[in-house]
Amino acid sequence: MESLAILKVFHVAATVVLLGSVAAVIYRAWRSWKGGERLPFASTLQRPWVYAWVVMAVSLVSFPVTGWWLVHRVGWPLGQTWILTAAVLYVIGGGAWLLLINRVNGLRLATGLDEVVIAAKRRNVLIIATVAVAVLLSIIGLMVTKPA
Repeated sequence: MESLAILKVFHVAATVVLLGSVAAVIYRAWRSWKGGERLPFASTLQRPWVYAWVVMAVSLVSFPVTGWWLVHRVGWPLGQTWILTAAVLYVIGGGAWLLLINRVNGLRLATGLDEVVIAAKRRNVLIIATVAVAVLLSIIGLMVTKPA
Protein backbone atom coordinates (compact mmCIF):
# COMPACT_ATOMS: atom_id res chain seq x y z
CA MET A 1 0.00 0.00 0.00
CA GLU A 2 2.86 2.40 0.64
CA SER A 3 4.01 2.17 -2.99
CA LEU A 4 0.54 3.37 -4.02
CA ALA A 5 0.80 6.32 -1.64
CA ILE A 6 4.26 7.22 -2.96
CA LEU A 7 2.96 7.00 -6.53
CA LYS A 8 0.05 9.29 -5.68
CA VAL A 9 2.47 11.76 -4.11
CA PHE A 10 4.63 11.77 -7.28
CA HIS A 11 1.57 12.23 -9.51
CA VAL A 12 0.17 15.06 -7.39
CA ALA A 13 3.62 16.67 -7.08
CA ALA A 14 4.00 16.64 -10.87
CA THR A 15 0.58 18.30 -11.13
CA VAL A 16 1.51 20.98 -8.60
CA VAL A 17 4.84 21.61 -10.32
CA LEU A 18 3.09 21.83 -13.69
CA LEU A 19 0.52 24.31 -12.37
CA GLY A 20 3.30 26.33 -10.74
CA SER A 21 5.25 26.44 -13.99
CA VAL A 22 2.16 27.51 -15.92
CA ALA A 23 1.50 30.22 -13.33
CA ALA A 24 5.13 31.41 -13.56
CA VAL A 25 5.00 31.69 -17.35
CA ILE A 26 1.63 33.47 -17.25
CA TYR A 27 2.92 35.83 -14.55
CA ARG A 28 6.05 36.63 -16.58
CA ALA A 29 4.05 37.28 -19.73
CA TRP A 30 1.57 39.45 -17.83
CA ARG A 31 4.36 41.49 -16.16
CA SER A 32 6.13 42.09 -19.44
CA TRP A 33 2.84 43.03 -21.13
CA LYS A 34 2.05 45.49 -18.35
CA GLY A 35 5.57 46.86 -18.70
CA GLY A 36 4.85 47.73 -22.33
CA GLU A 37 6.90 45.00 -23.91
CA ARG A 38 6.03 44.40 -27.54
CA LEU A 39 6.39 40.61 -27.41
CA PRO A 40 5.38 39.62 -23.86
CA PHE A 41 5.14 35.86 -24.40
CA ALA A 42 8.49 35.75 -26.17
CA SER A 43 10.27 36.94 -23.02
CA THR A 44 9.24 33.71 -21.28
CA LEU A 45 11.76 31.82 -23.42
CA GLN A 46 14.68 33.73 -21.93
CA ARG A 47 16.75 32.42 -19.06
CA PRO A 48 15.72 31.70 -16.25
CA TRP A 49 12.12 31.55 -17.47
CA VAL A 50 12.89 28.86 -20.03
CA TYR A 51 13.35 26.48 -17.09
CA ALA A 52 9.63 26.79 -16.35
CA TRP A 53 8.96 25.42 -19.85
CA VAL A 54 11.43 22.58 -19.23
CA VAL A 55 9.75 21.72 -15.91
CA MET A 56 6.40 21.71 -17.71
CA ALA A 57 7.78 19.27 -20.28
CA VAL A 58 9.13 16.93 -17.61
CA SER A 59 5.80 17.01 -15.76
CA LEU A 60 3.84 16.37 -18.95
CA VAL A 61 6.05 13.41 -19.84
CA SER A 62 5.66 11.90 -16.37
CA PHE A 63 1.84 11.97 -16.38
CA PRO A 64 1.17 9.01 -18.68
CA VAL A 65 3.66 6.85 -16.78
CA THR A 66 2.48 7.65 -13.28
CA GLY A 67 -1.16 7.79 -14.37
CA TRP A 68 -1.06 4.35 -15.97
CA TRP A 69 0.79 2.97 -12.99
CA LEU A 70 -1.82 4.44 -10.62
CA VAL A 71 -4.70 2.99 -12.63
CA HIS A 72 -2.95 -0.38 -12.71
CA ARG A 73 -2.23 -0.40 -8.95
CA VAL A 74 -5.76 0.66 -7.99
CA GLY A 75 -7.30 -1.85 -10.41
CA TRP A 76 -9.46 0.45 -12.49
CA PRO A 77 -10.13 -0.75 -16.03
CA LEU A 78 -8.59 1.49 -18.68
CA GLY A 79 -11.89 1.50 -20.56
CA GLN A 80 -13.66 3.76 -18.07
CA THR A 81 -15.12 6.80 -19.76
CA TRP A 82 -13.38 9.35 -17.55
CA ILE A 83 -9.98 7.71 -18.10
CA LEU A 84 -10.46 7.58 -21.86
CA THR A 85 -11.72 11.17 -21.91
CA ALA A 86 -8.71 12.30 -19.89
CA ALA A 87 -6.39 10.43 -22.28
CA VAL A 88 -7.95 12.09 -25.33
CA LEU A 89 -7.78 15.49 -23.63
CA TYR A 90 -4.15 14.78 -22.74
CA VAL A 91 -3.30 14.19 -26.40
CA ILE A 92 -5.14 17.39 -27.40
CA GLY A 93 -3.46 19.35 -24.60
CA GLY A 94 -0.03 17.96 -25.45
CA GLY A 95 -0.52 18.98 -29.07
CA ALA A 96 -1.65 22.44 -27.98
CA TRP A 97 1.39 22.72 -25.72
CA LEU A 98 3.77 21.77 -28.55
CA LEU A 99 2.03 24.21 -30.89
CA LEU A 100 2.26 26.87 -28.19
CA ILE A 101 6.01 26.32 -27.79
CA ASN A 102 6.39 26.60 -31.57
CA ARG A 103 4.34 29.80 -31.77
CA VAL A 104 6.02 31.42 -28.77
CA ASN A 105 9.42 30.66 -30.26
CA GLY A 106 8.25 32.08 -33.59
CA LEU A 107 7.07 35.18 -31.76
CA ARG A 108 10.46 35.45 -30.05
CA LEU A 109 12.21 35.33 -33.42
CA ALA A 110 9.82 37.82 -35.04
CA THR A 111 11.88 40.91 -35.61
CA GLY A 112 11.24 43.63 -38.11
CA LEU A 113 7.55 42.78 -38.55
CA ASP A 114 4.88 45.41 -38.52
CA GLU A 115 2.53 45.87 -35.56
CA VAL A 116 -0.48 44.22 -37.26
CA VAL A 117 1.39 40.95 -37.84
CA ILE A 118 2.79 41.00 -34.29
CA ALA A 119 -0.71 41.58 -32.87
CA ALA A 120 -2.08 38.63 -34.87
CA LYS A 121 0.75 36.40 -33.65
CA ARG A 122 0.16 37.48 -30.04
CA ARG A 123 -3.55 36.76 -30.38
CA ASN A 124 -2.82 33.28 -31.78
CA VAL A 125 -0.45 32.55 -28.89
CA LEU A 126 -3.07 33.72 -26.40
CA ILE A 127 -5.77 31.53 -27.97
CA ILE A 128 -3.55 28.45 -28.00
CA ALA A 129 -2.44 29.10 -24.41
CA THR A 130 -6.07 29.44 -23.32
CA VAL A 131 -6.95 26.13 -24.98
CA ALA A 132 -3.97 24.40 -23.36
CA VAL A 133 -4.84 25.71 -19.88
CA ALA A 134 -8.54 24.85 -20.32
CA VAL A 135 -7.64 21.29 -21.33
CA LEU A 136 -5.27 20.99 -18.37
CA LEU A 137 -7.93 22.17 -15.95
CA SER A 138 -10.47 19.80 -17.52
CA ILE A 139 -8.12 16.86 -17.03
CA ILE A 140 -7.49 17.86 -13.42
CA GLY A 141 -11.27 18.11 -12.93
CA LEU A 142 -11.72 14.61 -14.32
CA MET A 143 -8.96 13.22 -12.13
CA VAL A 144 -10.36 14.81 -8.99
CA THR A 145 -14.03 13.95 -9.49
CA LYS A 146 -13.60 10.56 -11.22
CA PRO A 147 -17.13 10.55 -12.65
CA ALA A 148 -18.77 7.15 -13.05
